[in-house]
Parts: sequence; C-alpha cells; structure tokens
Amino acid sequence: MTFLWFPLNELPFVLLTMLVAFTVHEFAHAWTAYKFGDPTAYEQGRVTLNPMAHLDLFGILFLLVAGFGWAKPVPVRRSRFSRPRLMSIAVTAAGPISNLLLAFIGLVIYLVLVKIGALDQFATQETVWTLFRYFVPINVMLFLFNLIPLPPLDGYRIVEEFAPLRLRLKMMQFEQWGMFLFLLFVFLPPLKAMTLTPLFSLGDPIIHHATLWIAKLLHITTPFYGFA
Repeated sequence: MTFLWFPLNELPFVLLTMLVAFTVHEFAHAWTAYKFGDPTAYEQGRVTLNPMAHLDLFGILFLLVAGFGWAKPVPVRRSRFSRPRLMSIAVTAAGPISNLLLAFIGLVIYLVLVKIGALDQFATQETVWTLFRYFVPINVMLFLFNLIPLPPLDGYRIVEEFAPLRLRLKMMQFEQWGMFLFLLFVFLPPLKAMTLTPLFSLGDPIIHHATLWIAKLLHITTPFYGFA
C-alpha cells in the first residue's frame, strides 16, 4: 500500500512531465508579461526555463499525494501595460496555451518516432509510451484545469478582466474562498461529477482528434498506441 497518487515505478515519468509542464507554463506568463512591458517577473528571475525558479515544493508534494499541484505564481503588474485589459488577458492565457502546445509537440514527437520505426524494440516502445502517456494527457489536463474560473487559476483572471469594475470589486471580496471551493469540487464526489469530471472529459476528444490529424499528416498506417 502506498500514499502516492501515481504508481511508484512510473513516478519518474510523472515528475519529468510536471517539471516541464509547470516550468514552461510559468515561463510563458513571465515572458509574455516582459514582452508587453512589465519587467516585474524578469527582475525576480522568472523569465527563465530553469525549473528551480518556478517550482513550489509544497505544490509538488501535493501533486504526488493528491494528484494535482501548483508552481509559484508569476508576479504581474497590469498597470505597466500600455493596454492593461487586453495584455493582461494575453499574459494570463499564455500559460494554459503553452500546456496545450506542449501536448501537441509531445504527440508529434511520439508519432514521428513511430513513423521512423524508432520504437520497434518492445522495451524501448514500452518506456517511451509510458512517458508520453503521462506527458500528453497531463498537459491537456493542465490546459483545461487552468481555465476553471476560480481564483487563483488563470480562468478566473481572464473572467475578471472582462467583468465591469463594480463586479470586479465584489469578486475580489470572495477570492480568498476560491481554493476552498476548488477542494470541495475535488473531494466531494457529487460536486466533482457536476464540475471537474465533465471538464476533464474534454481532454479525450482533444487528444484523439489531434492524434488522428497528426497521424494522417505523417501518413502513419501501421498500428500504434493511441492516447484516447
């Protein structure tokens, strides 16, 4: 019996996936903000692909035990943008979009390996498949997860930018309860069945159609492991 959420023998693949996913996600926020004129993240050393600048130890531990975690949030000062609302939305959206791109890149790499016959040996095929079996779905899950309109997730920040000032001020009063609401959605089965489960179920068709489209472009007709 183990207290870990993932199988112990597959833990290295999970950790590698999360290392890349969290780092690229936070880097995308920081880099986009810097390019739009806010040097706050740059001054704090966050415009980097060094994982140590982005990872949160407690967030990683929570991931291993509960199945989800987080990285250090990127500081952004929207007042430094020439077009605060539009650029704030772009900076916020950059994180989830980066995870979707990572999933797509993962699919392309895996299917190219299939195409060129690099996975013909069973041992190699099994190892590579296990890596991408985590890498692709987890990045799609992070894309969907971060679009949830609850603070402090990216989806909430995007909704906040579209809200009128009066409504935004009211929303700020309830931000402290966002994490508690999210935990209720995670740990109460009836709430989870109505919220997170339908959202994450969108991941399967996204992966399935992307896999078929890439396989068609690469003219792959031989059998290969599917992702969804």
